[in-house]
Amino acid sequence: MPGKIHLALAVMLGAGTAGLAVAGTEEVMLGQPAAKAAIKNADGKSVGSLRMEQGDSTTSKITVAVSGLPAGYHGFHVHTKGVCDPRSTDPSTGSPFFSAGGHFNLGSGTHPDHSGDLPALLVSPEGTGNATTATDRFRVKQLFDGDGSAIIIHAGRDNQANIPDRYRRTDGKAGPDDETLKTGDSGGRIACGVIKER
Repeated sequence: MPGKIHLALAVMLGAGTAGLAVAGTEEVMLGQPAAKAAIKNADGKSVGSLRMEQGDSTTSKITVAVSGLPAGYHGFHVHTKGVCDPRSTDPSTGSPFFSAGGHFNLGSGTHPDHSGDLPALLVSPEGTGNATTATDRFRVKQLFDGDGSAIIIHAGRDNQANIPDRYRRTDGKAGPDDETLKTGDSGGRIACGVIKER
Protein backbone atom coordinates (compact mmCIF):
# COMPACT_ATOMS: atom_id res chain seq x y z
CA MET A 1 0.00 0.00 0.00
CA PRO A 2 1.46 3.38 -0.97
CA GLY A 3 2.58 5.75 1.74
CA LYS A 4 0.86 8.97 2.60
CA ILE A 5 1.82 12.49 1.68
CA HIS A 6 0.56 15.23 3.97
CA LEU A 7 0.41 18.87 2.99
CA ALA A 8 1.75 20.17 6.25
CA LEU A 9 1.55 23.84 5.35
CA ALA A 10 -0.46 25.53 2.64
CA VAL A 11 1.55 26.85 -0.28
CA MET A 12 2.48 30.44 0.38
CA LEU A 13 3.01 32.85 -2.45
CA GLY A 14 4.70 36.20 -2.53
CA ALA A 15 6.70 38.53 -4.72
CA GLY A 16 9.56 38.84 -2.26
CA THR A 17 12.82 36.94 -2.17
CA ALA A 18 12.30 33.22 -1.70
CA GLY A 19 14.09 32.09 1.45
CA LEU A 20 13.87 29.24 3.89
CA ALA A 21 13.16 29.57 7.56
CA VAL A 22 11.79 26.68 9.56
CA ALA A 23 11.55 27.74 13.17
CA GLY A 24 12.10 25.25 15.94
CA THR A 25 13.24 22.41 13.68
CA GLU A 26 16.23 20.34 14.73
CA GLU A 27 18.86 19.61 12.08
CA VAL A 28 18.82 15.87 12.73
CA MET A 29 16.22 13.81 14.55
CA LEU A 30 16.26 10.15 15.50
CA GLY A 31 19.77 9.66 14.16
CA GLN A 32 18.67 10.45 10.59
CA PRO A 33 20.63 12.86 8.40
CA ALA A 34 19.12 16.13 7.28
CA ALA A 35 19.47 17.10 3.64
CA LYS A 36 19.57 20.15 1.39
CA ALA A 37 19.67 20.96 -2.31
CA ALA A 38 20.51 24.07 -4.33
CA ILE A 39 18.03 24.08 -7.22
CA LYS A 40 19.24 25.46 -10.57
CA ASN A 41 17.69 25.84 -14.00
CA ALA A 42 19.22 24.53 -17.24
CA ASP A 43 21.28 27.74 -17.59
CA GLY A 44 22.92 27.11 -14.21
CA LYS A 45 21.05 29.95 -12.50
CA SER A 46 19.92 29.41 -8.92
CA VAL A 47 16.12 29.28 -8.72
CA GLY A 48 15.58 27.89 -5.25
CA SER A 49 16.53 25.70 -2.34
CA LEU A 50 15.27 22.56 -0.67
CA ARG A 51 15.59 21.36 2.89
CA MET A 52 14.69 17.95 4.34
CA GLU A 53 14.51 16.71 7.90
CA GLN A 54 13.39 13.49 9.49
CA GLY A 55 10.21 14.77 11.14
CA ASP A 56 9.64 11.79 13.43
CA SER A 57 10.02 8.01 13.23
CA THR A 58 7.67 7.76 10.23
CA THR A 59 7.79 11.04 8.30
CA SER A 60 10.23 13.17 6.37
CA LYS A 61 9.63 16.92 6.25
CA ILE A 62 10.37 18.76 3.01
CA THR A 63 10.57 22.53 2.64
CA VAL A 64 11.11 24.29 -0.70
CA ALA A 65 11.43 27.93 -1.76
CA VAL A 66 11.75 29.03 -5.38
CA SER A 67 11.92 32.22 -7.44
CA GLY A 68 12.23 33.07 -11.13
CA LEU A 69 10.06 30.18 -12.34
CA PRO A 70 7.01 30.25 -14.64
CA ALA A 71 3.72 30.81 -12.85
CA GLY A 72 1.40 27.87 -12.23
CA TYR A 73 1.58 24.34 -10.90
CA HIS A 74 4.70 22.25 -11.52
CA GLY A 75 5.41 18.56 -11.07
CA PHE A 76 7.79 18.17 -8.11
CA HIS A 77 9.55 14.86 -7.53
CA VAL A 78 12.58 13.19 -6.00
CA HIS A 79 14.57 11.41 -8.75
CA THR A 80 16.85 8.40 -8.52
CA LYS A 81 20.30 9.86 -9.26
CA GLY A 82 22.16 12.76 -7.69
CA VAL A 83 23.34 14.15 -11.02
CA CYS A 84 21.98 17.44 -12.43
CA ASP A 85 23.62 17.78 -15.83
CA PRO A 86 21.60 20.12 -18.10
CA ARG A 87 23.54 18.83 -21.12
CA SER A 88 22.17 15.33 -20.47
CA THR A 89 18.96 15.38 -22.50
CA ASP A 90 16.11 12.91 -22.82
CA PRO A 91 16.52 11.32 -26.28
CA SER A 92 12.76 11.25 -26.84
CA THR A 93 11.81 14.74 -25.60
CA GLY A 94 15.02 16.79 -25.47
CA SER A 95 14.35 17.67 -21.82
CA PRO A 96 17.47 18.54 -19.78
CA PHE A 97 18.60 16.83 -16.57
CA PHE A 98 18.02 13.32 -17.98
CA SER A 99 21.03 12.42 -15.80
CA ALA A 100 18.78 12.50 -12.71
CA GLY A 101 17.02 9.31 -13.82
CA GLY A 102 13.38 8.45 -13.15
CA HIS A 103 11.29 8.95 -10.04
CA PHE A 104 12.79 7.67 -6.80
CA ASN A 105 10.89 4.54 -5.82
CA LEU A 106 11.46 2.03 -3.05
CA GLY A 107 8.61 -0.18 -4.26
CA SER A 108 7.05 -1.22 -7.54
CA GLY A 109 4.13 1.21 -7.79
CA THR A 110 3.45 3.60 -10.65
CA HIS A 111 2.83 7.33 -10.55
CA PRO A 112 1.53 8.93 -8.30
CA ASP A 113 2.58 6.19 -5.88
CA HIS A 114 6.35 6.40 -6.40
CA SER A 115 8.19 7.05 -3.13
CA GLY A 116 9.52 10.34 -4.55
CA ASP A 117 6.19 11.70 -5.83
CA LEU A 118 5.39 14.94 -3.98
CA PRO A 119 2.49 17.42 -4.16
CA ALA A 120 2.65 19.82 -7.10
CA LEU A 121 4.55 23.04 -6.48
CA LEU A 122 2.52 26.23 -7.02
CA VAL A 123 4.39 29.27 -8.31
CA SER A 124 2.82 32.75 -8.12
CA PRO A 125 2.49 35.19 -11.04
CA GLU A 126 5.63 36.87 -9.62
CA GLY A 127 7.54 33.62 -10.09
CA THR A 128 7.92 32.72 -6.42
CA GLY A 129 6.63 29.85 -4.33
CA ASN A 130 7.15 28.30 -0.90
CA ALA A 131 5.79 25.02 0.43
CA THR A 132 6.27 22.52 3.22
CA THR A 133 5.04 18.95 3.08
CA ALA A 134 5.57 15.70 4.96
CA THR A 135 5.73 12.18 3.59
CA ASP A 136 6.01 8.70 5.08
CA ARG A 137 7.14 7.19 1.77
CA PHE A 138 10.86 7.46 2.51
CA ARG A 139 13.33 8.32 5.25
CA VAL A 140 15.91 10.99 4.48
CA LYS A 141 18.81 8.52 4.85
CA GLN A 142 17.36 6.36 2.07
CA LEU A 143 18.11 9.11 -0.45
CA PHE A 144 21.85 8.67 0.10
CA ASP A 145 22.31 5.37 -1.71
CA GLY A 146 25.20 4.62 -4.08
CA ASP A 147 24.24 7.15 -6.75
CA GLY A 148 22.40 9.68 -4.58
CA SER A 149 19.16 11.48 -5.41
CA ALA A 150 17.96 14.76 -6.89
CA ILE A 151 14.93 17.01 -6.71
CA ILE A 152 13.34 17.92 -10.05
CA ILE A 153 10.85 20.67 -10.91
CA HIS A 154 8.94 20.00 -14.11
CA ALA A 155 7.58 22.44 -16.69
CA GLY A 156 3.93 21.45 -16.30
CA ARG A 157 1.40 20.40 -13.73
CA ASP A 158 1.26 16.85 -12.43
CA ASN A 159 -2.10 15.20 -13.14
CA GLN A 160 -1.34 12.45 -10.56
CA ALA A 161 -2.49 9.93 -13.22
CA ASN A 162 -6.04 11.18 -12.62
CA ILE A 163 -7.18 11.67 -16.19
CA PRO A 164 -10.50 11.34 -18.06
CA ASP A 165 -11.62 8.14 -19.76
CA ARG A 166 -11.14 9.80 -23.15
CA TYR A 167 -7.44 9.01 -22.70
CA ARG A 168 -6.61 5.56 -24.03
CA ARG A 169 -3.74 3.23 -23.27
CA THR A 170 -1.81 1.48 -26.04
CA ASP A 171 -4.09 -1.56 -25.61
CA GLY A 172 -7.15 0.63 -26.30
CA LYS A 173 -8.55 0.47 -22.77
CA ALA A 174 -9.60 3.59 -20.90
CA GLY A 175 -7.30 4.97 -18.24
CA PRO A 176 -3.81 6.38 -17.78
CA ASP A 177 -1.25 5.36 -20.39
CA ASP A 178 2.34 4.29 -19.73
CA GLU A 179 3.74 7.83 -19.91
CA THR A 180 1.19 9.14 -17.40
CA LEU A 181 2.03 6.29 -15.05
CA LYS A 182 5.70 7.35 -15.15
CA THR A 183 5.47 11.11 -14.64
CA GLY A 184 1.87 12.32 -14.41
CA ASP A 185 2.33 14.13 -17.75
CA SER A 186 4.25 16.88 -15.96
CA GLY A 187 6.41 17.66 -18.97
CA GLY A 188 10.08 18.49 -19.31
CA ARG A 189 12.48 19.14 -16.44
CA ILE A 190 13.15 22.82 -15.88
CA ALA A 191 15.17 22.76 -12.65
CA CYS A 192 17.26 20.28 -10.69
CA GLY A 193 19.08 20.08 -7.37
CA VAL A 194 21.39 17.37 -6.05
CA ILE A 195 20.24 16.28 -2.59
CA LYS A 196 23.16 16.38 -0.17
CA GLU A 197 23.62 15.71 3.52
CA ARG A 198 23.68 18.89 5.56
